[in-house]
Amino acid sequence: MASDGNIKSATQTYEGFVGFVKWGTIACLIVAAIVVLLISS
Repeated sequence: MASDGNIKSATQTYEGFVGFVKWGTIACLIVAAIVVLLISS
C-alpha cells in the first residue's frame, strides 16, 4: 500500500491538475468566443 504521505501528495497534485484543466478550459472557451465574434463582424 502507498504510505499516507504519498496519498496526500498525490491528492494535492491531482487537485492542482484538475483546477488547471478547469480554468484552462474556461479560458479557451472565452478566447474561442472572442475569435468567433471578431470573425463574424
